[in-house]
Amino acid sequence: MPGSSSSTKWGVSLLPQVRRTYAPRDRTPLLRHRLNWKRASMAAALRYHASDPDRGPRLCFHLKPGSYDTAALIEVLKQLKVFYRGERVVLAWDGLSAHWSRTMRAWVAEQDWLALERSPAYAPELNPVELLWSSLKKRELANLAGNHLADVADATEQGMRRINQNDQLPWSFPTHTGLTIHPTPQN
Repeated sequence: MPGSSSSTKWGVSLLPQVRRTYAPRDRTPLLRHRLNWKRASMAAALRYHASDPDRGPRLCFHLKPGSYDTAALIEVLKQLKVFYRGERVVLAWDGLSAHWSRTMRAWVAEQDWLALERSPAYAPELNPVELLWSSLKKRELANLAGNHLADVADATEQGMRRINQNDQLPWSFPTHTGLTIHPTPQN
């Protein structure tokens, strides 16, 4: 298989990801924010080239107000096909019902560029994209008290650029999970 991807969805809201920080002695930092429950969902895919590891990983993400359902995920997969230029993709997905609905399975069956593999239930430690979310939470989204979902989206996009520009970080995600990308034999 020419490529392997890992994908997951994650929710963000205007409630800040509170993290420990530094401050001058005896000056406890205050994080002021509006108690706002507006939420958005994000889907991301990390693609690793098994046939040509020198090409490096390609990361893409999609942000959607509200939550994903099967129809919305199919639209994301159509965009994923364009982003990856129709190259073959094996996508590791968890057991979310929208991932394995009849509609989704029927649509995937018609796609010659896409294959799905089910990742183990309740095992986020085996999903490289979970480490992507962790990286974003610890850096760009840490203590971010945005007024609008666009603030969170901008910070997330900045984090995605940071990760894409780092030669080692995207490779550390599957390494940390214990997964390896095996080269495809050339004929």
